[in-house]
Amino acid sequence: MRFRSVLLLVAVSTIAMSPADAQRRPPTPEQRINRLEYQVRQVQKQVFPKGQPADTAGFSDDPAATQDSVNSLNNRLDAVERQLADILRQSEENGNRVAQMEAEVARLRADQDRRLRALETAPATDDTSTGGQDSTGAAEETAPPPTRPKIEKADAKPAALAPATGADPAETAYDEGFQLWNAGKYDAAIKSLQAFTKKYPDHRRTSWAYNLVGRAMLDKGQPRAAAEALLANYRRDPKGERAQDSLFYLGQSLMKLGQPGQACKAYAELEEVYAGNIRAPLKSALSGAKSEAKCS
Repeated sequence: MRFRSVLLLVAVSTIAMSPADAQRRPPTPEQRINRLEYQVRQVQKQVFPKGQPADTAGFSDDPAATQDSVNSLNNRLDAVERQLADILRQSEENGNRVAQMEAEVARLRADQDRRLRALETAPATDDTSTGGQDSTGAAEETAPPPTRPKIEKADAKPAALAPATGADPAETAYDEGFQLWNAGKYDAAIKSLQAFTKKYPDHRRTSWAYNLVGRAMLDKGQPRAAAEALLANYRRDPKGERAQDSLFYLGQSLMKLGQPGQACKAYAELEEVYAGNIRAPLKSALSGAKSEAKCS
């Protein structure tokens, strides 16, 4: 009996200690989560007594950002930065190209002005036949009209302007200017020929008309204006039918300006550019013109 009483006492003690031991054990994670959810629900009931307003709570069930969304945003930003860098690079390249083009245009203009001034202005070594004329190349614009070279009468009027071709309005317009020049009406001839070049800029007689304008100015006693017009005709179309004539009469104009050295350069360019193809009337007059300018 005594032994049974001891066993009973031990069993009772064990039963009595079990709840206390259970209370001392730490809660499992599931228990902790359940307890937190319960507490959150209690708080929500107090804050939102009518139920949680999901649309106005200010939060979304989705996370604020995921790794995929961050990577996508970074990729888009990188693409925008690359495009912006390309635009800036292209803008800089275009700016450089424009600057180079402007510099080239300025250089060409300066070169053209320099060459024209060189033709107008006699160097000190060329001032041998001016008879005391000043070295700026200023010539008396109202000097008496020079004697026309022999080649002028024989070649100024195109042979194609025969009555059989008079129906061509362009040929007729050129012939009118020529007839005025041939009659010594230089102002009217210049006006008529300039109207022709404006109306028929692509006609084969345009080279003739520009050349005859310069020659009319030369005959009128304006060698400087003639030199500019003749040089412009040569540069405008070196292959024009009267481009080589313009070079020859450019030399004649420079002689009137007292610039034999520059005249020799015009004659030399005539021989160099049109070597072997100089028209016979010009070729026969060229040797005398070079002798007059004392070209070496």
